[in-house]
Amino acid sequence: MNEEKLGFIGLGNMGYPMAKNLEKAGFPLSVFNRTAEKAEDFKQLSTVYSGIPDLIAGSDIIFTMLTDDNALQSVYEEILRQKLEGKLFIDMSTVSPGATKEISAAVKIKEAGFIDAPVAGSTVPAAEGTLIIMAGGEEKDLQRAMPYLQKLGKSVRHLGGNGKGIAAKLSVNYFLSTLYQGLAETIVLSEKLGIGRQEMLEIINESASGSGATRVKTPLLVKDQYDPAFALDLMLKDVLLARNAGADLPLSEILIRTYQSAHDAGFGKEDVIGIINYLKKYST
Repeated sequence: MNEEKLGFIGLGNMGYPMAKNLEKAGFPLSVFNRTAEKAEDFKQLSTVYSGIPDLIAGSDIIFTMLTDDNALQSVYEEILRQKLEGKLFIDMSTVSPGATKEISAAVKIKEAGFIDAPVAGSTVPAAEGTLIIMAGGEEKDLQRAMPYLQKLGKSVRHLGGNGKGIAAKLSVNYFLSTLYQGLAETIVLSEKLGIGRQEMLEIINESASGSGATRVKTPLLVKDQYDPAFALDLMLKDVLLARNAGADLPLSEILIRTYQSAHDAGFGKEDVIGIINYLKKYST
């Protein structure tokens, strides 16, 4: 079987390291990003296209990693104007279930395959190729994609038809939103009570309350610097998506109010755990 040609659209904080892992694995790769400068590092080993139509024409399997529903719909409007028969699209964005189902149906009308394959993990696992991939789509499409997905993640879970991958992703991020707000509130409380931040974090991480989520954010909290591995604004987006998808739950309105208020106060571009700065400044 001939090696398939891969295309990758969207070279943001997550898409860039993911596409790099495909490149490092030696697969024939082409990339496109609307901000062309982000594609410069691919010119030596891969093909950089200046437009979506050329990338689609030159690729068999196309990955998309985009910010939100609007970005996804804009890109796929252009994709759907091309000849797509026999191609496979793998969307790894975190978007609404409605957008996923609408686009997957439109792609299939054009006789192409579609997998929604969002990921658990931020920029470090993306660079290391240790993401957890949650996939929704047909079994035959997943088997076709598996050699490439295995270079991006340590685990690929097939959860059912189109829409199931994004359903799992929104559920995971809903849980993470509670963990991060809870961790930040705990540190605010412990400092008010005279316990040093590093000592409190060591206790949390060594106890049953510790987790991968608390440990990965500990260095940011200790340094009190919040360069975004996963921006607060993205978490706000995902909590709103979860609410709209059915998370009409006791915590959801509290989470939305806090993350929205932190955004409004100017903390949205910081890492999500930077919500501690909002809580310290505005909590009473």
